[in-house]
Amino acid sequence: MAPPRSFLWSRRIFLTLLTGFVLVPVYVMVSSSLKPLADVTGAFRWLPTELTVRPYIDIWSTVPLGRYFVNSLIVAGAATVCSVVIAVFSAYAVSRYSFRGKRVFTVTVLSTQMFPGILFLLPLFLIYVNIGNATGIALFGSRGGLILTYLTFSLPFSIWMLIGYFDSVPRDLDEAALVDGCGPLGALFRVVVPAAVPGIVAVAVYAFMTAWGEVLFASVMTNDTTRTLAVGLQGYSTLNDVYWNQIMAASLVVSVPVVAGFLLLQRYLVAGLTAGAVK
Repeated sequence: MAPPRSFLWSRRIFLTLLTGFVLVPVYVMVSSSLKPLADVTGAFRWLPTELTVRPYIDIWSTVPLGRYFVNSLIVAGAATVCSVVIAVFSAYAVSRYSFRGKRVFTVTVLSTQMFPGILFLLPLFLIYVNIGNATGIALFGSRGGLILTYLTFSLPFSIWMLIGYFDSVPRDLDEAALVDGCGPLGALFRVVVPAAVPGIVAVAVYAFMTAWGEVLFASVMTNDTTRTLAVGLQGYSTLNDVYWNQIMAASLVVSVPVVAGFLLLQRYLVAGLTAGAVK
């Protein structure tokens, strides 16, 4: 039975409004990034009177954007790799083995997502400072400390999500691998991990996006040398002026890796989220 015409028109209108709601800010950002600063700070025009690519050139010299870019790649990449590796082993153990405290562990991992991030800011700051004073290991103001910080947020969700995905992989595959002579690790890497690629990709994308765009901890746990992109964009706002066209240009450049990665891995991400959510 075909849906009523009123429903079709309502859906079209809603989707049109939703598309405009999403695309209008993107258009304003792109057009502002191609305008001279005087045009951006003046009266807003939908159609630019003058187009220039100068903001895309100046963004690299106004602030050390290249260094911030490298810091973000290192921190987000390392946090993603560590989160995926630890989550794979942890989720496999919870999914395939029974042990005392299994349910407590699972509930504890999931319950950490209920607390706001700012609640952990001061404790982590004090822990890093005290560790540095006691051992000389500089966690505060370093990339390593920021990576550990991001693991506290991405790892619990990654473990919980992979547990659901590993539960959907038939145990018969593990048993067949064990019969063929594989050990537990062999069964994990040769059978379970290839079957769970969509879920692992979804976890990797989540961990990377969490680390790439995080601002609160990066603004406190870093210095001028280890600052990341999300915090470095504040450098385009000075006491004398705000370089709006460069802010828009830098924001577009910063979003390219995340958008490109999401588009390339979209089919894996959707499959991993849906399979991991339903057992």
